[in-house]
Amino acid sequence: MAIEIEKKYRLTGEQKHFVLSALIEIKAEYKGEDFEENTIYGGGNLDEKRAILRVRKTLDKTILTFKQRIENEFDVKRQLEHETAVENAAELEKIIANLGFKRNLVYEKRRKTWDFRSVEIVVDELPFGDFMEIEGSVTAIAEAEMFLGIEDYEIEHETYPHLTAKLGKRSGDLIEARFA
Repeated sequence: MAIEIEKKYRLTGEQKHFVLSALIEIKAEYKGEDFEENTIYGGGNLDEKRAILRVRKTLDKTILTFKQRIENEFDVKRQLEHETAVENAAELEKIIANLGFKRNLVYEKRRKTWDFRSVEIVVDELPFGDFMEIEGSVTAIAEAEMFLGIEDYEIEHETYPHLTAKLGKRSGDLIEARFA
């Protein structure tokens, strides 16, 4: 069973600039940038389990992910997560539809990724704001916060799908957050 542990922060423009500079200062290893289209599917037993299927498309790959939240009382998010690369996105979407799941949300994201010690740090730009996520053990996340000097940054508890549901544009049964 794969458990994802991460902490998310909502960034102001000034904080984003500070973080990008701090990542250089602490010599985090820059891994690259991607543009993503994320489609969230629900229905059936996904809704019963409070889980989702996500299809993430980038320029060079498609990834299918199953996520189910694990409740806890900490500022870090814990989720059961299984994912795999998929060869044919169009066929995958047909399979998901034929299983009875429906597209609920679509959101776009620009993501820059770094590795630092034992965490992955991402800076995300979405149509509704800028965010940073740090993924790793609880201790490693706290250590990265200290090195970056961000202990007082606002924590975002909502997932991108929940934020898209609140801030996206409705088109029939689908809610979307896309760049203009």
